Amino acid sequence: MTMTTLPGETSKELLDATACLFKGFSDPSRVAIVRHLTLGEHRVVDLTDHLGLAQSTVSKHLACLRDCGVVTSRPKGRASVFSLTHPDAVERLLALSDELLVLTGAAAVGCATNGTETLARER
Repeated sequence: MTMTTLPGETSKELLDATACLFKGFSDPSRVAIVRHLTLGEHRVVDLTDHLGLAQSTVSKHLACLRDCGVVTSRPKGRASVFSLTHPDAVERLLALSDELLVLTGAAAVGCATNGTETLARER
């Protein structure tokens, strides 16, 4: 995808792509998986053990993250090993997210549209 904008402008395509990327990070289980993958590559079974999530949940979220271009996999024997596609960029994004949460007093958890009460209702 090629996105051309003038200085100071944001194209609709860039806005849409950014929203899609952030939707990829919008589930707490996906964030947990991404944070764990900052430690290095893991198999699905490793992630289920470390995070206490069901295999089907981990697989579903890894598929979403792969579709978003955030993770990649390679075969290792009969298993697949997952890793971050761009680990440095993901680590910077997570660090900036942590910083913004501190700066905003974690106001996001109280957001009427996307806060923790909304997440709890969706589960």
